[in-house]
Amino acid sequence: MTLHRVNPAELSPPTGFSHAVTATGSRLVFLAGQTALDGDGKVVGAALPAQFERALTNLLTALRHAGGTPADLARVTVYATDVADYRQHAPELGRIWRRLAGRDYPAMAVVGVVRLWDDQALVELDGVAVLD
Repeated sequence: MTLHRVNPAELSPPTGFSHAVTATGSRLVFLAGQTALDGDGKVVGAALPAQFERALTNLLTALRHAGGTPADLARVTVYATDVADYRQHAPELGRIWRRLAGRDYPAMAVVGVVRLWDDQALVELDGVAVLD
């Protein structure tokens, strides 16, 4: 499997994402949206950073059980109930991402949403990975 991150010089320098990712591999993994649910199905964490960390951990757990690693992520979408809060916490969220997933950033987008499935959820992540 090969992922190639494309970040053209004429675009704004990416911070915490890649502008495009090309993928060559034999298996796609579509990762369902993950929030900060614990094993009992309860949302944990009152603030965005704690919920982001749990949601990302859940996403990476699903990926690992499908046979992948964070470096296999080609695309991740973040759904946030408060984009201004997300932007305010961006440096801390970036540190959480790098600690859990490394620096091979997928193509990413942050989408503002009115609410998520669970009323207490502040953030949800889904993604696509490409495996050998």
